[in-house]
Amino acid sequence: MIRTALITGASSGIGAALARKLAERGTEVVLAARREDALREVQASLPRSARVEVMDVSRPDDAAAAIRRLDEQVGGLDLVVANAGVAGLRWAGELDWESCAPMIDVNVRGAIATLTAVLPRMAERRRGHLVGISSMAAYRGLPHNAIYSATKACLSTFLESLRVDLARTGVRVTDVRPGFVQTAMTAQADHAKPFQMDARAAAARIVRAIDRDAAVAAFPWQTAALVRSLTLLPARAYGIVGRLARPPRQSR
Repeated sequence: MIRTALITGASSGIGAALARKLAERGTEVVLAARREDALREVQASLPRSARVEVMDVSRPDDAAAAIRRLDEQVGGLDLVVANAGVAGLRWAGELDWESCAPMIDVNVRGAIATLTAVLPRMAERRRGHLVGISSMAAYRGLPHNAIYSATKACLSTFLESLRVDLARTGVRVTDVRPGFVQTAMTAQADHAKPFQMDARAAAARIVRAIDRDAAVAAFPWQTAALVRSLTLLPARAYGIVGRLARPPRQSR
């Protein structure tokens, strides 16, 4: 049983839905995000008590220190979920460092700070589960998603290395790669979202993956099959497919 869990980005979307799912199973959840008012709303909706921690993972040193403190307060976190993330479509010709940095700060630096904050303690305790919410975008560089795809590929390969290294320690690692999920972040994207699922269904898939100690959980299967098939294309053929993509309306 998962006694205690910390979830970043828990104020809405997948994070909030996952918190509800875990709380229904009796887990004491620590809800972490930047917006205290939204966290309090989620807290009030849960079937059991939960902690609220206002945290900005784009400040990785502060976030890691807060997670270590929480680990001590709850007597050891059993599950840490790096869910906080940002996205945005942008044509590569418009990219500059100022537009790239926020996504890197949250999706890479913030996620890694979250996952490593209590990793040495988990390894010493010889128990614990680390979960990173990556994306189907990790499989291949998607058009108009140069930075997003890169950040999620970084997270997924980081998780894979962790799982290999920690295989004999009792610390488990799961890489979650959802397709389109109905969230406020996804709603901002102006393009087709095939096989989109709601956040509750996504949370149920994630909990199932945690229970099974899955190395990678990619869902829904239809999107996973499509995206994985793209990894089989040679670079030249994939380039042709990419050129057919419609430029995002918000970027042009």
